[in-house]
Amino acid sequence: MPTVQETINAIKETIPIMDPEEDYMTIAEAEELMAKTEATRKKELDDAHAKLRALARILDAARVSATHANRLQLAKAINDAESALASKEAELARLKQETTEMEKSDPAAEHDLDATALRLALFKGLGFEPIMDRDGRMTKMLIRAQHGDVHDMSFDGNKTYYEYAHELWKLTSS
Repeated sequence: MPTVQETINAIKETIPIMDPEEDYMTIAEAEELMAKTEATRKKELDDAHAKLRALARILDAARVSATHANRLQLAKAINDAESALASKEAELARLKQETTEMEKSDPAAEHDLDATALRLALFKGLGFEPIMDRDGRMTKMLIRAQHGDVHDMSFDGNKTYYEYAHELWKLTSS
């Protein structure tokens, strides 16, 4: 059983490995970028709606004035307006599709996050704190039980992964 000083030294050795502030900053930057992109898309979508309404009014005005003498010019104007309207409707559909894709995207998958640091933070949050040797191999695990007790378990290779997992969960729930 290690002494308290050995345990403290082992914990101190693991601190340089983890950088939760950098991981947090990466996630925060990704969220900020997504928010800016969403705002830009929303503005583009609103602009497209405004242009679509303006074109619809022009189309309606052209249809009303089509009853007048110069029907050929008006027919051309209507055709142009309908083409522009169709173009804007296609743009609107494209922007809606992009918005849907942005809502479904996973910012964590789009950025290079240090998976090892995230896993270590997750394990620590569950009450497990790995102790590494100088070669980076896990030799022990500190386990914080639900009632506040701290246990340690050595990984000497004499048990199966199942037996280790069973023992770890048994210690954490004691």
